[in-house]
Parts: sequence; C-alpha cells; structure tokens
Amino acid sequence: MSQPQLLTAHEVRDVYGRTYRHGETDRALLGRPRSWMLWLSWAAMLAAGVQQYGFGAVVPTLTQARGWSLTEVLWAFAVWTVCQAVAAFPAARLRDSGRLSPAVAMAAGAVLSAIGLVTLGLADSLPLVFLGFSVAGGIGTGLVYATCVGTVVKWFPDRPTAKSAFTTGAFAYGCVPFVLLAGFLLRPGNRALFLEVTAAVVLVAIAGCGALLRDPPKNWWPADSDPRVWALDRTHNGSLSGNRPAVRHYRPAELFHCGSAAVLYGVVVLAAAVSLFDLAYLVTFASQGSSRVFATVGLAVLAAATGGGRVVAGYVSERWGRLRTLRVALLAGGIAQFVLLDAGENNRPAGLVFGAVLAGFGSGCCYSLLVGLVREYFGENAALQNFGVLYSAKAVGGLLGIGFAAFLVTSGGYAVAFAAAGALGIASALLTKPLTQPGRPKHLLPGVQGS
Repeated sequence: MSQPQLLTAHEVRDVYGRTYRHGETDRALLGRPRSWMLWLSWAAMLAAGVQQYGFGAVVPTLTQARGWSLTEVLWAFAVWTVCQAVAAFPAARLRDSGRLSPAVAMAAGAVLSAIGLVTLGLADSLPLVFLGFSVAGGIGTGLVYATCVGTVVKWFPDRPTAKSAFTTGAFAYGCVPFVLLAGFLLRPGNRALFLEVTAAVVLVAIAGCGALLRDPPKNWWPADSDPRVWALDRTHNGSLSGNRPAVRHYRPAELFHCGSAAVLYGVVVLAAAVSLFDLAYLVTFASQGSSRVFATVGLAVLAAATGGGRVVAGYVSERWGRLRTLRVALLAGGIAQFVLLDAGENNRPAGLVFGAVLAGFGSGCCYSLLVGLVREYFGENAALQNFGVLYSAKAVGGLLGIGFAAFLVTSGGYAVAFAAAGALGIASALLTKPLTQPGRPKHLLPGVQGS
C-alpha cells in the first residue's frame, strides 16, 4: 500500500484577516480520513454523558439506599455541573498552547469519570459523594467534552457547527441504554455492581478512543477547498446564506468588553437552568402517583430528543441561521415545561413523551449552536477558549436550575418549579433579540440573515 503524499503547506489569508495553513490533506497527516477523528470523538461522547443525562435515573436509588434527601442528592449534581462546566476553559487553553495532547486529556478524563461513577456506587457519606462524583467526575467529564469538541472543530473548520453538533448529540442520547437499564434494574442492593460495571465501560470507551485522537497543525484547512473562496462564495459555503463570519477576532480577555458576550452568557445561563432542571427533577416528579417505568421512559425520551435535536439544529442552522434556530429552540424548551407539568400531574404518557421531545429539542440545543455562534461573533483565533468562557455559564445555570429549583420544589411544589422553568425558557428566547455581531455595520453583506 502506497504512503500518502505530504503536500507542501503554505499560509493564506482571507478577506476577514483569518490565517489558514493550506495544502496538506487529512490522509497525509493522519494516514486515514479526518472522519476517523469525528467518529472517535462521537464514540467517546456516547460514554461521557452518562453522569449528566443518566443522573436522574439514579436519584431514586440514592435516596433509598442511604436515606439522603432529594435536596442533598441534587446539590451533589449541581456541584458536578459547576465542575464540568468550568473545566472547559482551562482545558481549551492548555490544548491551544500545546501543553495538553488529546490523548492525555482523554485518559485523565476517563479515569476521573470512572471515579465519579464508582463513588456513586460505593459512597456511604455525602462529603465523599461531593468529592468523588461532583468534583472528580465533573472535571473528568468536562475534560472529555472539551477535548472531543475541540478535536472535531480543528479537523472540520469548514463545518464546525454541524460536526460538533453531531458529536455533542452523542453526549445526550448515548445514555439512553443506561437510563432504561437503571430504571428497570437498578435498586439499592445492586447499586455498587451496576455503577462499577458502568464505570468500567466508560473508562475503556473514553480512554480507548482518546488514545487514537490527534490534532491537526494549527489553523489547518482541508486541501480540497480554498478557504478564501469559502469565506465569500455561497455556492461553495451554503452556511453563508444564514450566518455571517466575524468582523474581528477577540481574545478571552476582550470578550466581555462586547455587550453581545454578556447577553450570550445570560442566554446560556437561562437555557442551562431549564435543561438541567428537567434532567434533575423529571424522574422524581413523574414518579409521583405513577410507575417508575413511566418516569424512566420520559427521561430516556428527553435524552434521546436532546441528542437528536442537537444534530438537527446544527444542520438546520447552517442555512436558516444560528441565532434564528437558537431562538426557536429556546422558545420550544420554555413551552415544554408546561406540557411536562400537565402530563406528570395527570399521568398522561403521550403528553410526557411530547413534552420530553419538545424540551430535548429546546434548551438542550443551546450548547451545540454555541460553537458556531462564538466563532461567528468573536472570531476563530481563540474560538475554543472563548467557547470555554461562555460554556462556563452552564455552571451558573446549574446552581439556578438544580439548587434554587430545590427551594422552589420544597416551598411551592412542582407546579411552581415547572412554571418558573417555563418562564426562564421563554425569557432566554427573548434575550436573544438584542444579539448582534460586534463591530459589524448594519448594511455589510446585505441579504445575509441570522445575525
């Protein structure tokens, strides 16, 4: 078999001042197509999302096994969310500087994620749960998430949103088998064995895929297309019909000098609060006056719809516009809260499934669309670090949607909590209205929508 020919790389610059390394093929750099990096990242994300999207299925068993209150258990999840979200920026910074390879990041993430799951199975004290699951497990999952998204974006600079949406979709729907098995089989007596087996699967899957991940050279662009043409020609780059490239590049330190960054941070906070509220409380809420099977199916549908919705939203936003797609999704996520409330209180399976689909497509799509919005608003030179900064808004959303929601559930009941979540979802959609690209004259590139 002949070795791939290494073409000469040269630097080119487009009209927006973006620099590209052009001329090398993916096969020359990897010995195989770049799609390998996509599928390896996708497979790792299938395993990585268990702690977030599967946690709701474990909550009833945790409260039964140790007598912990629902509020105590969910605060552990809130802290896990904080650790997972804040890990994204330092991981991106280390990766961009070359001090952290994807293989090392994934190996560390795999070990920490497994520790988190084993802790849930064995821990007999809440402080240990907070240390092993919330801190170690959260940081581990954050490392895996940031590494997979970063690797895919680097290998697919011509399709970053669609490909990252495909990858992050697996983070959600990958936990569906776990949710169903936990709902039907997990009990206090087999908690340790069940979660230890899950931890072993997660460890092997993430570390195995991560060992094969590689980064392209900095600013690499596929050799089979001209990045200068791609930046301007809609016949080559269909996403230009709905999305405008950034006017200039912003470093993380400059980000919040832009009003748009603060607004977008607020949008992510509210969207994350709604999404995490559903993951934390749906099973417990739907189990009241109904079977655990009813609640488990609802959570599984929610996770599947979130993952599938991310993929669909990523591809739809290429033509329809990132911001417009986000606004519709957030509005759907807000409305879904009232559907879920009605279905749960009146034991309506069809309503629960419909509400879960609507909620999954809604606020859960925010993260996948954020990848493209960050690049198109704040440039590409520090896009992954800027994504990490804005993704950290999920930490605040977790405290709001899990921690503060516990107060609402305790003091006012689920009706008040779901109504508040619905209001936050609708508010997040309305908050996108003033979003504009920093520094762009209103009449530049007329006819392009979505900014």
